[in-house]
Amino acid sequence: MEILNAKETGVRLPYPKLADSIWEVMDGRREGKLDAPSRLVLPLPEGGNLLVMPAADDELAITKLVTVHPGNARRELPTIQGEVVVMEAGTGTRLGILDGGAATARRTAALSLLAARTLARRPDGPLLVVGAGTQARSHLEAFHEGLGVAKVLLTSRTTERAVFLAEHARSLGMEARVVDGPQEVLDEASLIVTATTSGEPVLPEDVPEGIFVAAVGAFNPEMAELPPWLVGSSTVVVDTIEGVREEAGDLIKAQRAGAFDWEDATQLEDALLWRESPEGPIVFKSVGHALWDLAAARTAFGS
Repeated sequence: MEILNAKETGVRLPYPKLADSIWEVMDGRREGKLDAPSRLVLPLPEGGNLLVMPAADDELAITKLVTVHPGNARRELPTIQGEVVVMEAGTGTRLGILDGGAATARRTAALSLLAARTLARRPDGPLLVVGAGTQARSHLEAFHEGLGVAKVLLTSRTTERAVFLAEHARSLGMEARVVDGPQEVLDEASLIVTATTSGEPVLPEDVPEGIFVAAVGAFNPEMAELPPWLVGSSTVVVDTIEGVREEAGDLIKAQRAGAFDWEDATQLEDALLWRESPEGPIVFKSVGHALWDLAAARTAFGS
């Protein structure tokens, strides 16, 4: 059995290939061939959560065990820690263990990449990233590798972290600039990624027409990176309806404010069939699903 560390897991999960694998899994779900139970969430001290997520197809079975502690950033510890155990579905033979943090970061970014390359009207950027943590870094890499984005604008509550991420972007050959806030560059960007754990919106109510927003930071009902009327004025695409109804604070608060109805949201596998991008802003909201981890296992251990 292979036990892969974060670096080895990343090598096994190139973003474009992983995005293609997620698309295949979504096709299977739309056709009724694949499904997975809702994840078990157990609250932990210090605002943390323990997540348990199983999934399987005819060849592979996985169980993902992850802890999420938003307060770890100030302790200089990883926010997300965990493992993905990968098995042969027919025998239960353990094939390997993926690093849970790396797998989560990569499959989340690959999911946003899949949405952006299909739905964004100008998928080559520039890209604005709000936040400077693990998800900000993985999305920067995924959009550069999968969409050819060459310019990134970065903003974060902690300027030093944004500067560090800008240096990483430049090491990839990208043009990178740290800015004070999103408002000053909204007219410049065509893609936005919000990757924070903020309880208050980090974007304004109005954004330019045709902009694509991947909101991946808020993962409980009390968090919200997007203001209600931005949600209400946008085409909303989600990874799973059931997941966002329970966990996506951005959408939950917009619905409570009367700016948005759940019937207005489209799951990504259905949006992938659209013939052209809709008018106005597009918001893609994801909270995660075990099937995306199964896609990662297929990418890392498939033939």
